[in-house]
Amino acid sequence: MRRGGTVEAVHRVHAVAVQDGAVVAEAGDPALVAFMRSSSKPLQALPLARARDDVDARELAIASASHLADEAQLAAVRSLLARAPASEEELECGPEGEPPSRLKHNCSGKHAGMLALCRASGWASEGYRLEAHPVQNAMLAVHAEAAEVAEDEIATAVDGCGVLTFALPLERMAHAFARLESLEGGGRIAAAMRDYPELIRGPLATDTRLMRALPGWIAKGGAEGLLCAAGNGIGVALKAEDGNGRALGPAAAAFFRQLDLELAELAVAPVENSRGETVGEIRTER
Repeated sequence: MRRGGTVEAVHRVHAVAVQDGAVVAEAGDPALVAFMRSSSKPLQALPLARARDDVDARELAIASASHLADEAQLAAVRSLLARAPASEEELECGPEGEPPSRLKHNCSGKHAGMLALCRASGWASEGYRLEAHPVQNAMLAVHAEAAEVAEDEIATAVDGCGVLTFALPLERMAHAFARLESLEGGGRIAAAMRDYPELIRGPLATDTRLMRALPGWIAKGGAEGLLCAAGNGIGVALKAEDGNGRALGPAAAAFFRQLDLELAELAVAPVENSRGETVGEIRTER
């Protein structure tokens, strides 16, 4: 990151691409282990897609999203809650926004999907966020299935919204995303993300912009500088070593060139001051 002509900060980003189980491109350490955080959401939607044929594409997209609580996104969460059926009070993600509400939490779509899964499976919904609940057992199982690793090899911790988060090497994350559409229910989730990229995050977000720039691809960002994507049978995972997600757009643009894919609109991220003036830029240098 340069302010004026002076380097003010450096973000080191690790990346890997996997196709048919083999690494086809890498930068940094593809074996780096990290928590998937919100990049897990398309995988966490798999049990919902398998259990509920009645959930529509918009609802699957918001279950896979880290939304910004705009009107369209909140409407999709309300729709999924009604479909469950469940109430906002049953969401266990905690409140966000002004005024604070559980509905406005960026993970409320995922949590609404977990409530819908409880209703379909006959499970008590109270405590669905906790490690011992069948919902979280199902989430661990689909990560093991998608990444093709044993469940006991996946470290877990508590995510920002209260549910489990799962740690994998970047190469296994990329492999899981490459396999998503081949898994039962995965095709519906990928199609929903492609149909509604604006529900997944927002117009300035790297994942939403990547999906708009590369038709046929899906992408999902996660906290602490993670980005996973898939398309054309290729899965990709990128991780900013310092956890700063502002590096991911330029890093993705540089890395995707190794895959003969162009993300020119992500290659340079402007740095603006409070007046809206461009005073620097973030770009990749190797």
